[in-house]
Amino acid sequence: MPDDPTDAPDLPAGDFSAWLTGMRAAIRGDAASDVPCGTCTACCTSSQFVHVGPDEIDTLAHIPRAVLFPAPGLPAGHVLMGYDERGHCPMLIDDACSIYDHRPRTCRTYDCRVFAAAGVELDDADKQGIALRARRWRFRYASPTDHLQHDAVRAAARSLRDDLEHRPSDRASISATQLAVRAVDVAHTTGPGSDER
Repeated sequence: MPDDPTDAPDLPAGDFSAWLTGMRAAIRGDAASDVPCGTCTACCTSSQFVHVGPDEIDTLAHIPRAVLFPAPGLPAGHVLMGYDERGHCPMLIDDACSIYDHRPRTCRTYDCRVFAAAGVELDDADKQGIALRARRWRFRYASPTDHLQHDAVRAAARSLRDDLEHRPSDRASISATQLAVRAVDVAHTTGPGSDER
């Protein structure tokens, strides 16, 4: 597990409304996320299975078949890329993605700022690197509407979490990532970044 960077500086997450618009586009599959990762590889070293769809021909051509296996519960052709004994993506070589220009859609849309936006904590021991990074993100608010939008996303996360508390069988099947993404997707927001739901 990474050292706890209690003195680590905050990370600029960008304007909230711009981030919200971009994240919703990524959720819909209309765009990739533009995450200012720098040298962070927390998501690549956190024992994550990476989904690769059958339409991702270029990606599949760059990943050895030996590290892929059928995705449970999904139609034929959908695969998952596993991780090594350290919990690292097998495509992470010398602390960098060896297939970055050909990386899976899952990687292109992953954005750990979703946890800061939704106020959702990761409590999985394997994901502590992501959790530590997510705690450092700080959004800017260009207008009062940005604050209202952020409040709406956090309220949606609380509502979803409360709903899951009453359905124990569903609670175990929803990850913190799914909860945070769902909150961003369903939050009722108005103004810039709202997509006028």
